[in-house]
Amino acid sequence: MKSYKKTCKALLFMLFMAFFLAANDRDFVVAGSRDTIEEGVYAENVNLSGLTEKEAQEKIGEYAESLAKSSITLVCVGGNTVEIAPSELGVEWQDTGIARKAANLGKNGGLIKRFKELTDLKRENKVFEIEFSASDQKILSVLHEKCASFDEAAVDAALEPGNNGSFTIREGKNGQSVDIDSSLERIKTYIKDSLRPGENRIELPIKETEPKGDSETLSKIKDRLGTFTTAYPRSSSDRCANISAGCSHVNGTILYPGEQFSMYKHVSPFTEENGYHLAGSYLNGLVVESLGGGICQVSSTLYQAVLRAELQVDQRSNHSMVVDYVPHSGDAAIAGTTKDFKFTNNTKYPIYIAGSTGGKEITFTIYGVDERPDNRTLDFESIDTATEEPEGVKVIGDPGQNAGFAKLQGAHTGYSSEFWKIIKVDGKEESRERVNKSYYKATPKTLTLGTATDNPITKSAISAAIASQDIDYARAVAASISKD
Repeated sequence: MKSYKKTCKALLFMLFMAFFLAANDRDFVVAGSRDTIEEGVYAENVNLSGLTEKEAQEKIGEYAESLAKSSITLVCVGGNTVEIAPSELGVEWQDTGIARKAANLGKNGGLIKRFKELTDLKRENKVFEIEFSASDQKILSVLHEKCASFDEAAVDAALEPGNNGSFTIREGKNGQSVDIDSSLERIKTYIKDSLRPGENRIELPIKETEPKGDSETLSKIKDRLGTFTTAYPRSSSDRCANISAGCSHVNGTILYPGEQFSMYKHVSPFTEENGYHLAGSYLNGLVVESLGGGICQVSSTLYQAVLRAELQVDQRSNHSMVVDYVPHSGDAAIAGTTKDFKFTNNTKYPIYIAGSTGGKEITFTIYGVDERPDNRTLDFESIDTATEEPEGVKVIGDPGQNAGFAKLQGAHTGYSSEFWKIIKVDGKEESRERVNKSYYKATPKTLTLGTATDNPITKSAISAAIASQDIDYARAVAASISKD
């Protein structure tokens, strides 16, 4: 009996729907045979009503292509704007089969399903989302290369030296920069949910960066921790200029507790724009002309001041041959990133590095908070543990110089040496610690001949001079070539 009642109810419900549909939409009975999309179907704001699936696909495609002609304005720091095309962000239409879904709406499935879909359309339009995506890599490229150019770096608090070792404090200033990670997500979300043809404006998230230092902290810097001076009385004007430029790049540096200083980073690049000239420097046992020649005296002078301030030395290299402006093992060579001078502020307070040049002397003084006892003093001692005299002479060729060029370099004695730190309390030696040990190779008297020539006879004469390893003969050959 129950089964009979259920069957009757189902038949009555189907008859009711058929009657309802006939009264409200005569076409529903044959809807499955129609090949156009029902009224009230949209893809975003694109009306698909009355279109075939193919026509709908084309119309959606046209809408997506219209975005390529739209513009996106990114609002950066200070209200500065960057206008770009969606293609620069790698914007692409994600075809999720909207045309097929729209065409099948109210036509596929059972009677009840079709009835519900068509009834829903009578009450409310069906709107499909047109989905777009963008390239993370391209967005980041735009943010870094275009938007970040408007960033305002924080200005750290600074010290300006006055008279008698006093300082005037210059307060810092907050900086502003585009928040790259948040901006990436905001742009992706906008493109997915809000991108439209025409103009699009996206306000990028901005973050503030605080400056280093403040008056309270920097006002504690009063004590002289270490100072050292070296001289260069016989240096050329170009070498003097290099020392002055290098010193200026270091002067005024404030190093906070735990921060590391890299000499190479502070004084590079070695270009004319950065204040450098051609001057002599060591390379593979020879003195050659290079931009920035003399910078190692800047580094070595600072090294000696750092030792006296008892800061933590992290990296230091000696020269290939001895130098005359500091004791043996007292130097700190600079050669690209392979030979750098690095140290860390291992005190509890900031330190200030003051550098100056004048009268063919360079001085570095390191200021901070000196917590060392007044009766404790430092001495340093250079000890040569072995000496190596140069042997013979050497004649070499330089293809970078024209035939006839000849340059003589004197011999250099080689040394093995050690640098020692001696601590005294009330004038009595309390401890002795080896700071470093260095090896400086011996180099013989060397004559360099230019070998650049297209003349086979000249080339043969130069080759014979180099092969002879006779400096007097080789100089005579070069002199005869230069006369010709």
